[in-house]
Amino acid sequence: MPLQLITPPAEEPVSLAEAKLHLRVDVTDDDALITALISAARQAAETITGRQFVTARWKLVLDGFPGACLSQAGVGTFTLPGNAILIHKCPVQSVISVQYLDMAGVLQTVAASDYTVDTACEPARITPVFGKIWPPALPQIGSVTVTFDAGYGAASSVPLGIKSWIKLRAGSLYAHREDLVVLNRGSVQSLPFVDGLLDPYRVAFL
Repeated sequence: MPLQLITPPAEEPVSLAEAKLHLRVDVTDDDALITALISAARQAAETITGRQFVTARWKLVLDGFPGACLSQAGVGTFTLPGNAILIHKCPVQSVISVQYLDMAGVLQTVAASDYTVDTACEPARITPVFGKIWPPALPQIGSVTVTFDAGYGAASSVPLGIKSWIKLRAGSLYAHREDLVVLNRGSVQSLPFVDGLLDPYRVAFL
């Protein structure tokens, strides 16, 4: 269930001024470094939580509509369970469009009146309205896409607990410029959070 970032957030949830106040830094020498650390900490937090903090636009790519009958070589015809599209990027603000390739390979847009969106639960769900079903889509990979906006809104709307975590993680990165730290007795210890910075870029092979 690939997610593609279409429009990135316009700002970070923690500003440079907020981070410098937390770090007790008064000079401007490290502004570029601190800005980069804020971004790294935010990406780590979004990966851990599965959330989008400041509003951004995403595209969810599917291989067909849930509940549709598909054919697969060597397997025959099978049915995807349920009929709800789940959006695993929270919180969803609004669904911009649901599009699909029809059986002729032509891109079509599902009328907004033909589906309903439940943003009260997480992950958000999209289902056809009562009396409707998902239209037949071309049985090939990436035939269905959902474009949506997710996030709490502007940076000022991001929960304080999330902002505090970002500032703490940025503070740790700022205090420790290497991935190893020397302890009081001369022993060397790897910082446990360093490898976690790669989590947003991991490829999951199914």
